Amino acid sequence: MLDDKRITQYLERISADRPHRPDLDALRHLQERHVLSVPWETLALRFGDEIPLDERILEKVVDRRRGGGCCEVNPALYFLLQSLGFEVTVHQGRVWIIDGFTPPFNHLVLKVRLDGVSWLVDVGFGKMSRYPLRLGSTEPQLDPHGEFSTRRVEPDATEVIRDGKLLYRFYDAPVELSDFVYTLWWYRTSPDASPRHHLLCSMPSENGWTTLKNDTLTLTTPEGTEVTKLADDAEVIAALDKWFGVKIDELPEKGPYEQHPLRMSFEMD
Repeated sequence: MLDDKRITQYLERISADRPHRPDLDALRHLQERHVLSVPWETLALRFGDEIPLDERILEKVVDRRRGGGCCEVNPALYFLLQSLGFEVTVHQGRVWIIDGFTPPFNHLVLKVRLDGVSWLVDVGFGKMSRYPLRLGSTEPQLDPHGEFSTRRVEPDATEVIRDGKLLYRFYDAPVELSDFVYTLWWYRTSPDASPRHHLLCSMPSENGWTTLKNDTLTLTTPEGTEVTKLADDAEVIAALDKWFGVKIDELPEKGPYEQHPLRMSFEMD
């Protein structure tokens, strides 16, 4: 559990109000502020940084004001929600890529139980919903990031769909954060783990989206899409600071598989 000082620091990091009680309004507010404040990014994999599956992850997300993937930002939010009194559990999923699902434990999501209703909370999947998704409902759920729906499959799993496109399947049984240690090992070491070999950073704004892929910056607004090819490392570092609040002194070296013909990360779709 986080102490009161750490809770305050976290809420300040995402510019969120401290909830009076753990209810749906508070959950929606916390998820929205998290999504709009903490980027999805792969720099830890590129730098070869340790990714702790415990409260030490707050040093990165809160103190250094960085983001991360599903095994970083969702655990961080898990610790915050738990400390604020929410009934929250961790679940594992399999992501749909092109024509099939990834192996188990390839995605980490949260489930929050409120007044007998379960809600999916996921701030670690790139273009995921801005607000929690109600589970057990077959009706479309409109969100600033698209039209989402969920459907039960198998005896113990739920699939998540955005704008008619299958995103991933996750499972009912709660798991421990430590269960993802082998997934992180694979992402840190395998030549087939595309986020490790591409600099990726993505975050929505109130009415648009900003994405940095290697040296290409894409700004999407209601007026259209602007794509800019950045000239050098200095411009990439400046873009990370300006658009995502990510401050680094130098870019990681390109790995031996930089030109490997990998399928791009599912979480950037």
